[in-house]
Formats: sequence, C-alpha cells, structure tokens
Amino acid sequence: MNNYMKLEFTALSENEPFARNAVAAFCLALDPSLDELSDVKTAVSEAVTNCIVHAYRGMQGKICIECETEGDAVHIRISDSGRGIEDVAKALEPFYTTSEGEERSGMGFTIMQTFMSDFAVQSEKGGGTCVRMSKYFGRNKSSEVANAE
Repeated sequence: MNNYMKLEFTALSENEPFARNAVAAFCLALDPSLDELSDVKTAVSEAVTNCIVHAYRGMQGKICIECETEGDAVHIRISDSGRGIEDVAKALEPFYTTSEGEERSGMGFTIMQTFMSDFAVQSEKGGGTCVRMSKYFGRNKSSEVANAE
C-alpha cells in the first residue's frame, strides 16, 4: 500500500529544517541507508531554500510538500506560487544564479539532480515552480554488505 503525506508551511528559513526532517521521517518506513536518507534531506533542503530565496525573495508565501511511497521509492513534489523561473533550461545549468552579489553557488538544482534518482522542474514566470524528485531505496544495499565483509 502506498503512503501519502502533504505539508504546507510559510516560506521562512526557520522552516527548512522542519521540512527536511519531516520528509526524512516519512522515508524511514522504506528502510533507507544513512547515505540515502542524507541524499533526500539534502535535496529537500535545496528545493525548500530555492522557494524561500528565489520564489518569494523576502515576501510572504507558502511552500507545499507532497510525498508518496511506491514500492521501494519515495516521490516528492515541492511547489510554490512565487515568481516562477523565466528560463528553466538556463536555471538547470551548474553555477547559474539570479542572486548576483549574494553568497549563492547556483548549484541547487545540480545537487538535487545528483542526489535523487529522478528529477524534473516545471515553472512558469509569475506562476510558481514545482520540483518533482524520486529516490529509489535499497539499490546499493548488496554492495554495502559486500564491502562490510
């Protein structure tokens, strides 16, 4: 049976750890390794931070996270109704940032893509952004056992 969770919270920096830990706790039923769980937490942190920093730029807004389990996978959808992304292809390029002069590396989407099994971004300028990510757990457990012996 699939499991489902939905969270909605204010786009404030102090809510990022809550979001990361809530999604991690939801994943525990799938018996992830510590590395897999860390990957999910990092990707969720990046997505939520993008909403806070880029979508709303200090203005009030909401972030919605939906998670669903399916077999050995968790599917995560993180969305906002903020500014949207004018050029998604450009935004997906490593080191690209619209926050010139700030301490932003432009690696958020690259990190999400690297740490998750599947990744997609949908956005419309002025219409918000939705990041969809999936993580398949247990794919490396046989190699972990072999390395431990």
